[in-house]
Amino acid sequence: MGNMNIFESQSRKKKLEKIGDPLRKLSDLIDFEVYREELESMYRSGTEKGGRPPYDPVKMFKIILLQKLYNLSDQQTEFQINDRASFQRFIGVNDYESLPDEKTIWLFKERLITENLLDILFSKLQYWIHKSGFTVKEGAIMDATIIEVPIQRNTKEENAQIKNDEVPEDWKNNQSKFSQKDTDARWTKKHGKSYYGYKNHIIADASTKLIRKYIVTSASVHDSQIGPELAEDLHEKEDCFADSAYNAPEIEVEVRSRKANPLFCKKGKRNHPLTDEEKEWNRSVSKIRARVEHVFGDMKSFAADRIRSIGIKRAKMQIFLGNFVYNLRRTCFLLRARSV
Repeated sequence: MGNMNIFESQSRKKKLEKIGDPLRKLSDLIDFEVYREELESMYRSGTEKGGRPPYDPVKMFKIILLQKLYNLSDQQTEFQINDRASFQRFIGVNDYESLPDEKTIWLFKERLITENLLDILFSKLQYWIHKSGFTVKEGAIMDATIIEVPIQRNTKEENAQIKNDEVPEDWKNNQSKFSQKDTDARWTKKHGKSYYGYKNHIIADASTKLIRKYIVTSASVHDSQIGPELAEDLHEKEDCFADSAYNAPEIEVEVRSRKANPLFCKKGKRNHPLTDEEKEWNRSVSKIRARVEHVFGDMKSFAADRIRSIGIKRAKMQIFLGNFVYNLRRTCFLLRARSV
C-alpha cells in the first residue's frame, strides 16, 4: 500500500510538471531578491518598535502579489498560502515553515504605505524590465481607467460636505463609523453611466504594452489634468498617442517640450463637427491608441479594476499592486515569446 502511495505521488508530480505551473514559470524568470534591500529598509527606518521583522519581507511581498493576482482578501490569502502547494513553492517555504496570518499580511501592506515604498518598488521593476532588454520605444500611449470601490451610503448633506473636503460632524464623534467611510473616492460619468472610486492614469509603451508610469487620483479628476505629468516620461522623437480627452494645449506644450510628437484624436465642437479628414486622422491614431485597452482588459481579468480598500492611500497601494502584477505577467509573456 505504501509503494502505491509513493507511485501515485510521483505520478501526480509528473502530471503537474506536464501541465505547467504558471507561478513556477514566474519564479524562474524573476529574481525577487532584487527587492530585498528596499523591503528590509522598512525595518531600519527607525519607526519599528524593536525586534526582528515578524516575517521575511521578500516572502511577504510575494504573498501580497499572489493576493492581488488571485483577488483574495487577507483572510482568504491566509487560508490559500497554507492550503496550496503552488503558492508555497512560489513564496519559497517548506513544509515545516510557519506562514503569516491575515493580520500580518494587512500590517505589511500598511507598512509599505507608511514607508512610501510603492514608487521605489515600481521603479525597481522598470529597471528589471529595462535590463531584460525591453528598451525599444516606438511610442507611448496615455489613458486612464476607473477603479471602482464599494458605494458609500451617505446622506445628501454628508456627500456635499465630503465634496468640499469636510468631515461630517457625526463621523467625527463616531470613530468606528468614520473608519468605514471613504472620503477620497468620487463619482464620475463615462458613456452616460455613473462610477464611484478612483482613476488609474497610465502611460504605456506602444510596442510592448508595458506600463511605464502611473498616477492615482479620485475618479472625478479629468484625464487631461494628469496628462502633463504623464508626459514627463516621454523621450525625444517619441510618438505619444491619446484619445481626444488629452487634446489640450497644456498637454501638447509638455509633450513638445520633451521633443516628442503629440498624436491625439481630434475633438468635435458644438456647431463644428469633425471633418472627413479629421475622422480619418482619428481612425489612424486609434489603431495604435487602442492597444492600451489590452492593458486594462488583462488587468480586469484578475479583478484589478475593482478594489475593496478605504481611502486614497490604500487605493494607491491596491492600484500599485495591480500595475505591478500586470507588468510582471506581461514581461514574462514577452520573455517567453522572445525565446521561442
